[in-house]
Amino acid sequence: MSNDDPDTDRNAGESGGGLISGWLSRIKPDSGTSDPLKFGKWGGLVVAVYLLVTAVVGIYWSSTPDHFDVRDNATRYATATDQAVVTGTTTVAALQEVVRTLLEKPGGYLHNDVFPPGLWLDNMPNWEYGVLVQSRDLARALREVLSRSRSQSKEDVDLTLAEPRINFQSKSWILPASESEYRDALKFLEAYRARLAIAGEDSAQFYARADNLSHWLGMIEKRLGSLSQRLSASVGQRRLNTDLAGDTAAAQSTSGPEEIIVSTPWREIDDIFYESRGAAWALTQFLKAAEVDFADVLAKKNATVSLRQIIRELESAQAPVWSPVILNGSGFGLWANHSLVMASYISRANAALIDLRELLAQG
Repeated sequence: MSNDDPDTDRNAGESGGGLISGWLSRIKPDSGTSDPLKFGKWGGLVVAVYLLVTAVVGIYWSSTPDHFDVRDNATRYATATDQAVVTGTTTVAALQEVVRTLLEKPGGYLHNDVFPPGLWLDNMPNWEYGVLVQSRDLARALREVLSRSRSQSKEDVDLTLAEPRINFQSKSWILPASESEYRDALKFLEAYRARLAIAGEDSAQFYARADNLSHWLGMIEKRLGSLSQRLSASVGQRRLNTDLAGDTAAAQSTSGPEEIIVSTPWREIDDIFYESRGAAWALTQFLKAAEVDFADVLAKKNATVSLRQIIRELESAQAPVWSPVILNGSGFGLWANHSLVMASYISRANAALIDLRELLAQG
């Protein structure tokens, strides 16, 4: 007896279809009301987790790199190429390591970031810029002064390629990215450092002379003077115009007021503060390296202690900041003014720098 009864199959199909229709009718109202709510809850949770993760990562990325020992650093670079540490290699290796730190610290180079969390960070990019400015000045000093015996001597071929690359704009994200230019600068600096240590090779030189050191310190002096003025302007000051003071025949392009009001916009106060900390961090490394390479010059002028005092002031400018924000109280007000404290350290370092240059100028 066959079970393929058409009536039976039709009844079964109608029964099955009725069950499916009933099931769909029961879930449609629920799906129309609950799915948006569930999506909203999950979406909000994802956003909250993303913000929390980026905040934690941002805090980690904002940590300042540690100092490194300039002697050990120079030895490490020399050992990598099976060479000896000679005059100049400590300073060049310090510049290499500072630039490398900019590129390889937690988060990498953030000054040109266009995506979170780097896009949201403010303090570390300004710290990076302070380091970058001092690195550019040292690269320029190497090219123009430290690697040349006289003003009419030939420039070093590798330094002529390294210096413009390290001066490439700091906020280029792509085509080319700032990082790629700075990495190229490191390659040329490494080529120059390696040639310094080749025995019998005189195509690369580093001249540790008092006048060369004084020239570079003069560049630093101008940078610190500018930072000091910008930091001090956090409270707003009335200043007399002394642009032409000391020269009765002096002139300027356009006349200026006798009294000027100097004030830093409140949005830029923390920017200048962290730029100054970055400059102090880089200079601490560079001046320690200079103490090694210019040891004989400093000893002859009895100026080693003067250089160490500058380094100590710069180290004090990098003390931990325990406040969650950079405070900008008035000069003698209730609240602290972190910019004025930083200006005090920078000004003392600059004053000691001026004294050191005077010592170097003496016979």
